[in-house]
Formats: sequence, C-alpha cells, structure tokens
Amino acid sequence: MDGERGPARGMLALLLAHTVLVQLVTFVLRPTSTYRALELGVPSAWLGVLSAAFAVAPLLLAIPSGQAVDRLGERRVLLAGAVLVCASAGVFEFLGDGVVGLLVGSVLLGTGHLCSVVAQQALVANVTAPHRYDAAFGYYTFAASLGQAVGPGLILLFGGDRTIPHTDTIFGVTIAITFVLLGVTVALRPPATARPAAVDGEPAGLRDLLRRPGLLRALTVSCVVIAAVDITLVYLPALGAERGIASGVVGVLLTLRAVASMGSRLFLGRLAAWLGRRVLLVGSIALSALGLLAAAVPMPVWLLGLVVLAIGLGLGVGQPLTMSWLAESTPPGLRGRAMSLRLTGNRVGQVVVPSAAGLLAAGTGASGVLVLTAVGLTAAGIAAARLRQSDRPPTDDGDTRAS
Repeated sequence: MDGERGPARGMLALLLAHTVLVQLVTFVLRPTSTYRALELGVPSAWLGVLSAAFAVAPLLLAIPSGQAVDRLGERRVLLAGAVLVCASAGVFEFLGDGVVGLLVGSVLLGTGHLCSVVAQQALVANVTAPHRYDAAFGYYTFAASLGQAVGPGLILLFGGDRTIPHTDTIFGVTIAITFVLLGVTVALRPPATARPAAVDGEPAGLRDLLRRPGLLRALTVSCVVIAAVDITLVYLPALGAERGIASGVVGVLLTLRAVASMGSRLFLGRLAAWLGRRVLLVGSIALSALGLLAAAVPMPVWLLGLVVLAIGLGLGVGQPLTMSWLAESTPPGLRGRAMSLRLTGNRVGQVVVPSAAGLLAAGTGASGVLVLTAVGLTAAGIAAARLRQSDRPPTDDGDTRAS
C-alpha cells in the first residue's frame, strides 16, 4: 500500500480508520459481554455458547456477503456492516440484562463484523499490486490489531481494580463509537469493483476457487488460528476470574496480546521475504501453541504478561499470510468470494472450538480450554508444514489499480 497518492491514499487512510473502529468495537463488546454474563451468574459452559453466537449467523451469510461484495461493490456491504455493528451495541446496552439479549447482541455483532471484514479485505486486494500483498495485508491487519488493542483499554478505564467492570458504562461509550464508525463508512468511497472473472468463457465461482492447490489446507490453518484468538478473548477473562486477577489487569493482558500481534504484522512483508511464508507460518503457530500451554500453568501476573506477548506474536501472523495467498491466487471479481470462503472456514472454527471449549470448561476450567487450544494449534502447524512451495502461486510484478 506504499506509494499511494491523492484520492487513493485518502481512501486507504479511511479504510484503515474503518478497520480500527470495527475491531475496537468488536474487541470491547465481546469481552464486556463475557463480564456481563459473569455478572448475571451465567454458568461457564454458556460462555462458549456466547462466543459461538458471534459466529453462527455469519457462518450462513459469509458466502452471500462475498458475492454481494463482488456484484454490488465494497461500499454497500461496508454500510450494512456498520449499521449492524451499531445495532449490536444498542442491544447489549438496552437488552443485555439476560442471556437472550446477550446472544442476540452477539449475533448482530458477528454479522456486522463479517460484512465489514469481507469488504475490507476484498478492497485491500483490489487496490494493491500483487507483489505487495504480504506488506499490504500486514498493514491492514496491523490496523485491525490496533483496534483490538484499544478496545480492551476501555475495560481498564471503566474496570480499574474491580473483578467485574462497569458494563453499562462500557456499552454506552461503545454506542457513541459506533456512530463515528457510521460517519467514516459514509465517507469511504472505494473504486468500482471488477466484474466476476470467467473460466473457459463461463462465470467462475466457488468450485473454481476450491480447486486451487493448497486452498483447503490454508483455510484449515486460518480456521484454527482465528479460533485460538477467540479463545484468548473469552477465556482470559474467565482465567482471571478463577485466579482472582482484577479485570483491569486482564484488560492489560488482552491489550498486550493485541500489541504483540501488531508488531508481527507491521513487519510481515520483511519477515515473509526473509524466512519464506511456510517457515514463518509454522514458527508462529508453534510459538502461540507453546504460549497457551504455559498460560494454563499458575504463575505470577508479570510472567503471564510475557507469555501473552508470545501468544500475540504467534497468532498475529497466520491471518495476513492466508489473506495474501488468497488475494494472489484469485482473479479480480472473485476476491470477495475468496475472502468470504476463508471467513466461512474461520466461522466453522469459531462455532466448533468454543462450543467444545465450553463443555471442557465445565470440568477443567479455563486452563483446560487453553491446553485444548494448544493441541489444535499443533495440528494446524503440522498442516502448515505440509504446504509445498508450489502451493504459493507465482508473484505477478505488474500493477493492478494501485502500487
């Protein structure tokens, strides 16, 4: 995304601001809804259901949202996503005094987040030269991590040394932030989206995408990594409650995880060029798996902070690398569907893994959930190690709409 000038640079600045705001709202509402559930005395097993609710509706809508991006353009889908995110904040504030309201708010948030993210990722792919995809998606996910770091800071601001923060206040402040998001979305005017690509004269579709070498393996890795991110969001607060750690400290831990991910993503282009995608991907997964295993063991808070930093560094790499691979291997006009296919796999992981984690938490607590997640990451690392160099399509040094 370097080298942008004039209107293109302004559009990309708005896109990064939009990305920060969407992630900020999501990453404050999700842990705050967990605290609200704990405040209401909801059993630990329901925390997994609450996390899965974020992914259930988007699981059904991911592919249609990608088709909408390809056919209608990114801007309309971005507007729909912003409206849904705003509605979710209102539901948490005014209807979040029961499990049903928390579930509805989570579904709206997940759907709005999905629409926003699919359109954002397709837009990055469509305005960036292919040889700069690693760096571009690194910057994009850096902006996402920035929002993820700032969001939990609201928990620190309104939680302090309380085990359960002032959830009403956090929900109210978040509503105001969603109105800023709506304003940025209205101002964002992307270039026209390319028409769907064709294969042998026929419109290309999901079947053509699924035939691409290494695609399913890359989707599996992406799915497990994003599920691990979800587990840290939901079960770090639960782990803190079990060990008597103040909510403000947990907010700092969540921020540390996001800041570490920001660091790995900011320099992703250079790291990928230095180590290669496969080595970088396998190493980052191994680091996050070891970190989750360590976090399951009781330790001083300062040491837990170091462990969370390692987890964040590892988890920050998987998503932008899979986005870059998909963008590089998918023609213009199908990139919305390609990104939605990746997100569909992610949503499967967000439904299955937290639900299984909730059942496990009923017997083993949050520590057992972290161990299970580390095992899943180990399996994903093995899959990533089997990616062949040929699974990465040749790099095209020509420009698309921007360089």
